[in-house]
Amino acid sequence: MKLFITEENPKNPDACLLLEELSEALTTITGHSGKSSFHVNDLHRRNSFFLMARNKNNTAIGCGSVREIEHKIGEIKRMYAKYPGIGKYILAELEIKAKQLGYEVLRLETRKINTKAIHFYLRNGYKVIPNYGRYIGNKNAICFQKNLPLPLGSV
Repeated sequence: MKLFITEENPKNPDACLLLEELSEALTTITGHSGKSSFHVNDLHRRNSFFLMARNKNNTAIGCGSVREIEHKIGEIKRMYAKYPGIGKYILAELEIKAKQLGYEVLRLETRKINTKAIHFYLRNGYKVIPNYGRYIGNKNAICFQKNLPLPLGSV
C-alpha cells in the first residue's frame, strides 16, 4: 500500500472524521473516548504538530500528534490507524518530526485494557514508565516512554 504522511490541520474534515473514529474505537475498547485528555487547540502550543496518513487515493487512513509537555519531552496523542500495519509508519514519522523539533523523549498513555496498543508500543521500542502528569494515580492507565536517539555527530 502506497502511503503518504504529512503535517495537516487537525480541524480539516478528514482529520475530524479520523479523530471521531478513534474516539468511537476507544470507547468500545476502554469505555472512554479519550477526548478529555486532548483538544485540537493543544496543537497551538509551541513544538506541537498533527500528522495524517493518506493512501494513493488521498483517503485519510491514520493520524497522530505530538504536543510538548516539558522541555524536550513530547507526548504522543490521538494515534490512530484504520488498517493494520499503518501505525508503525505514522509512529516513525512522529518520532522523526519530534527529533527535528528538538525532542529527546516521547511519552504516551493508553489504558491497560487496550492490550493491542500496549503490544504495539512495546514492539516499537517504548518502555513502561511510572504514570506521569494527569495519569498519576489512575489505576487504569499505563504510560510509556521512548528516548529518541541523538543525531549522528551531535555528541
